[in-house]
This record gives sequence, structure tokens and C-alpha cells, in this order.
Amino acid sequence: MACGVEPTSSRSGCVCAADLLSCAGLGLQDVPAALPAAAADLDLSHNALQRLRPGWLAPLSRLRALRLGHNELDVLGHGVFTNASGLRLLDLSSNALRALGRHDLEGLGALERLLLFNNRLAHLDEHAFHGLGALSRLYLGCNELSSFSFDHLHGLGTTHLRTLDLSSNRLGRIPVPDLAALPAFLKNGLYLHNNPLPCDCRLYHLLQRWHQRGLSAVSDFAREYMCLAFKVPTSRVRFFEHSRVFENCSAVLAQGLEQPEVQLHVQMGRSLRLHCNTSAPAVRIAWVSPQHELLVAPGSRDGSIAVLADGSLAISNVQPQHEGVFVCLAAGPRLHHNQTHEYNVSVHFPHPEPEAFNTGFTTLLGCAVGLVLVLLYLFAPPCPGCRRCYRRTCHCRRWPRAPSPLQELSAQSSVLSTPPDVPSRKASVHKHVVFLEPGRRGLNGRVQLAVAEDFDLYNPVGLRLKAGSESASSTGSEGLVMT
Repeated sequence: MACGVEPTSSRSGCVCAADLLSCAGLGLQDVPAALPAAAADLDLSHNALQRLRPGWLAPLSRLRALRLGHNELDVLGHGVFTNASGLRLLDLSSNALRALGRHDLEGLGALERLLLFNNRLAHLDEHAFHGLGALSRLYLGCNELSSFSFDHLHGLGTTHLRTLDLSSNRLGRIPVPDLAALPAFLKNGLYLHNNPLPCDCRLYHLLQRWHQRGLSAVSDFAREYMCLAFKVPTSRVRFFEHSRVFENCSAVLAQGLEQPEVQLHVQMGRSLRLHCNTSAPAVRIAWVSPQHELLVAPGSRDGSIAVLADGSLAISNVQPQHEGVFVCLAAGPRLHHNQTHEYNVSVHFPHPEPEAFNTGFTTLLGCAVGLVLVLLYLFAPPCPGCRRCYRRTCHCRRWPRAPSPLQELSAQSSVLSTPPDVPSRKASVHKHVVFLEPGRRGLNGRVQLAVAEDFDLYNPVGLRLKAGSESASSTGSEGLVMT
């Protein structure tokens, strides 16, 4: 009563919450006589409804969702949804519908989702879905359909359609060229598993290519794709697991079925323009973005993509969100059927340019390193004693110069010289060899040798020992005499 429901509806047990009205699971055989006009979501599922009166939705001008699943409806009839122009969702699943006529779904121009699965549908009128221009998801699975018109989709356009579920039917004949001509976004949502498909070579290569491309409708249900090897129900084999059935199929038969998508590589920040090339002039051209947004003039909602007057698509500043498949949809009276063209756009980040070699900086750095090395060479402590001095933080004193070994041992030296009266030698070649006696400190018994300037290298035989006055005896005993 609080929702505006008439007493008859209140006594029927319907529950109203704001704009939601639920009459589910009440065993109703007829729709309640009066329904609240404020209802936007009406649930009549899980009842025993067998018929719907024409015009019964006239009072529900705000209705957006209608749930009629799990009833006993076997026919709809003309004018049942005439007054449901704002309806977005219609659930007719799990009923007993056997056919859809030309006018059964009239008046549903804003419908986006239509659920017809788990019925007994065996026939669809050629224009059963005509007028459902906004429909994006159509579920026809678990029925008894043996054929489906993929060329015009029974009057349903491909502009908005993203999901078409035909699984678990009786489809035994599928026109492969019409299947291949569907746009890429619809192939990704076309479910054909659990059907007695023929083991046709062209169909096998087509589905195999979809599987390799990772189309979810095929890859997610790969094990449920069956075909009849010998045209009897017991000869079902799995499409993607019994390759021996198709080992004699030639890939040449599948060539030309699908127009290959154009691969485009664009650097981020650059501009991009795509043209919709058709075999004949097109009256209407639309694009579908990778985010499944329908693009018509003037362009996308965020303004980053523009659709020009000639039908081409222009992006002035390519960004990562523009990566993916762009599909062009062209329609016209001279076209055999709606044509589609696909562009797979890959966006790459710009590569940073290498910095120029800075010779001035490297020259300055080299000079600084050289200056440091020179300073270290000039002022670094040359001996461990100075290092110890620095550790004690004392002033480094000047060490006395060490005496020359010749000065220290001059008294102990023994000189061997050549005779000065040898006429055959020049005075300039006379040399002296001096053998020094090991000193008592710091030499450890080693002999030091010095060569005088007048030592003769050519006549060392006549050398004589010339000992000093202080150490002649010791030199004669410890020195070396050359003969």
C-alpha cells in the first residue's frame, strides 16, 4: 500500500522497496491487475504465467528492467511490449517459447540485454530482432535452433552488439563466409560451443585462427567445441583435440575468408588517422573503439578521438588508452552487406635520444684528476716515518741527509787501477774499479762496487791494488784482486 500498490496486488504478496517491485515465486498465473507506476524494476519470475496481455505495461512508464524468467510462457504475441520504450533489460529465460515472430519484440528500441536462453526456440523470424538497435547482449543458448542468419542477424545490427550466445543449440549448418565477415568485437563474444557443427575444413581453420588469436568465446570453451565426423550424433569429436580428423585439410581453403587486420605501430604523442575503405560508397560510417565505445561524429566522449565528415577517424595525440582494435562499420544500399575494417593499433613510448658527448666536461674532469695526482706526488709522505708522524698529529721534521756510502767507507776503500804508463791506451778510457769493504753498519756483509772514471775495460790484467793508509791490511785480505 505504501508503494502505491492496489489492494489486489497487496493481497497477492508482492513486495515493494522504493522503485523495486518483486512478485517472484508466488505461483501467479496472471499478472496482477494494477501495478504501481513508480516501479522501475519489476520481478515476476518463478511463477506460472502463460500469457501476457497486449498493453499491460502501459502504466509502467518508468520501467527499466522486467524479469519474466522461469514461467510457462510459450508465445508472446503482437503488442505485448508496445508501451515499454524505456526498457533496458528483458529476461524471458527458462520459459517454453517455441518461436519468435516479426512483431513479438516491437517497442523495445532502448533494450540493451535480452535473455532468451533455456527455452524451446526452434524458429526465428527473419526480422525477429528488427528495431532493437541498442541491443548489446543477446542470449539464445540452450534452445533448439538449427540455423541462424549471420549475414543480417535476423534484423539485428552489429553496431552495438557485443555478445551473441548461440551455444547448446542444434546448429549443423553455418555459412563460414558470413561468420568470417563479422566484426572482431562480435567474434570475441560469439559463443558456438556445444553445437553439432560439421567437421568442415574451412570452419576448422577459421575457428583455429580465432583460438590462436585468443578470442575469449573460443579459447574459454575450447573443449566444448564439437563437430560430427560422420554425420551421426555418435561421431562427435572435439575440434581442437582431434587434429587427425583435419590432417588432410588444406589451409588454402581458408585463405581469403577473413580480411586481415591492419597492424599499425604509433609512437605516443603522435597523430593518427584511419580511413574506412569500402568497396562502394557508404551512407553511414561508424567506428568502435578498443573500449567498445561507438564513435560517430563528432567523436568520443572524452574528445580525444574525432570522426571527420568523410568518415575517417582522427587522433591528434595518441595515448596508451588508444591501443587495441578499431573497427569501422560501413553501411549503404550499394554494399552487399555491412562491411567492416579492422585496425590493430599498438602504442609505443618514444625512445630517449642519447645525450651528446660533452668534451668540455670530460676535459675539465681530466685536468682535475691530473692536478690531484700531481699534488699527491709532491706532498704525500714519502716514508713510513712521516706517516707515523702524521698519525701522531705532530709537525713533520726534516730528516738529516744520509751520508754517502763512499764518504762513510772512504777509509775502507781499496782502489785497483791500471798502470798510467801503458802507451797503447788513451787516457780517456782509463777507469778505476773500487771494491769497498763491507761496512760495520747497515751493509750486512755485502760488498759495494764503484767504477772509477779511468778504469780500462780492455786491459784489466795489470790491475794493482792501491790500499788506503788506514785499511790496507784489511783490504788486501778481504778485497777482490782481478788478474
